[in-house]
Amino acid sequence: MKRVLTISLGIAILSSSLANANELQLQTVQKEWALCQYNSGGEDEQQQCLEAAINKNVQYLKQSPSDPELTVWLAINKASLAGAKGGLGALSLAKEAKALLEQVIESAPNTLNGSAYTSLGSLYYKVPGWPIGFGDDKKAEQMLKKALEINPKGIDPNYFYGDFLAQDGRKKEAKAYLTKALQAAPRANRQLADEGRKKEIEITMARLR
Repeated sequence: MKRVLTISLGIAILSSSLANANELQLQTVQKEWALCQYNSGGEDEQQQCLEAAINKNVQYLKQSPSDPELTVWLAINKASLAGAKGGLGALSLAKEAKALLEQVIESAPNTLNGSAYTSLGSLYYKVPGWPIGFGDDKKAEQMLKKALEINPKGIDPNYFYGDFLAQDGRKKEAKAYLTKALQAAPRANRQLADEGRKKEIEITMARLR
């Protein structure tokens, strides 16, 4: 019996250590993305920063290949790099991000409060439509509404749906969701990301006046 208890305790400690390691990796990826997105000195520096973040994200995923949170963040990093690069050359990165997000939605849709739906929705309305890309406003709205079902008070799903509505010319609806995004509770260990997102919300709100 003692041996069984010792083995069980060892497994529990190992599982806890792995969980802590994964959490630290996730926080590192989130922090580095925020630094790239909001504290870079210019387009070239931002692209280099995101490329480094992607490389680190990939290394973490090699250690935990089935981790859906790190998979979502790899997709976010790739989508952000696509946005930083712009043009048709960024389309392959956007497609890679889309595939990763679809993988998470299929296997663990509630990961990070439905962030895969938020990110995929944003891709659908930001990427050009057929025949150039896979952009689709109808799918964008479906994904973003699903994200809001999972995380109705979150800053990101409310911001991206508000931004989508603003681009669609639905100003009154857009203002409501953007206002809700500004009122979202602060996220743990995400201060820079929250501050950067709020600036983006304010910029979008200003365009609606």
